[in-house]
Parts: sequence; C-alpha cells; structure tokens
Amino acid sequence: MLKEILTISGKPGLYKLIAKGNNCLIVESVDGKKKRMPVQGTDKVVSLGDISIYTDNGEMRLNEVFQKIEDKCGKSPVDMNAAKASNDELNSFLAGVVADYDRDRVYPSHIRKIIIWYNLLVECGLNEFTEKGQETSAE
Repeated sequence: MLKEILTISGKPGLYKLIAKGNNCLIVESVDGKKKRMPVQGTDKVVSLGDISIYTDNGEMRLNEVFQKIEDKCGKSPVDMNAAKASNDELNSFLAGVVADYDRDRVYPSHIRKIIIWYNLLVECGLNEFTEKGQETSAE
C-alpha cells in the first residue's frame, strides 16, 4: 500500500498515485481535499515504500516502522506535536519504537517527518502498513 503513497520534494503532505502519463504522474493529495495535480519528471518523487531508516543491524523499511508505531499507539495518531517537539522528545519517541535505530544517521528532522506522515496516513484511513501475504518480522 505504501508503494502508491508518494512524497514530492518541495510540496507539503503526501500524495496518492492516480495515473501515469507521458513525462508526468497524476497524483491526488491524501489530506482529504482530494486535490489532483500533475507531477513533472523534473520533480523529485519518492514512494514511501522505498524509504528505510538506518538501524544498528542494517536498515528497517518505513512500513515496519509504521507498524511498530501502530503497535505502540494503537490505531490512533501519535499524541505528540512533532513540529514543536524538542530533539530529545523525538529521539526518545523513536527509541521507544525502534530501540536499535542509528542515532548518528537518523536525524530529528527524519523522525519529525515519520511522525507527521504516520499521523496523516492514520487520519486519512490509509493505515494498512503490512502488505497482503507479508508478515512483519517478529524478533
């Protein structure tokens, strides 16, 4: 499911891929406004399914991080104002979710984005973080 959700550099929020055209993608905002727009090939577009965070043992995919946040918070948004949270609050939150994340390579700005994206996906009802037929790794 996260393969269809995109982040576009320079544009706030998350977008859902609707269609592919010649030299552009048609995307729709997931924030409830359902605003559609074309994204040109010059824009940097990244699928949430392709994002990972660094851990001491390698990398952890973003859908696994979201699943761990959901396990901790239930199916409700994170009870933290990520935009105003201090770096220590952000680091302690992620340490409570992913204990072995790499503190040298995962910056507070990354954690802030993860929380904001998670809250946006939960509020829009797009919180199916495991792919069908795929189980999260139980450690």
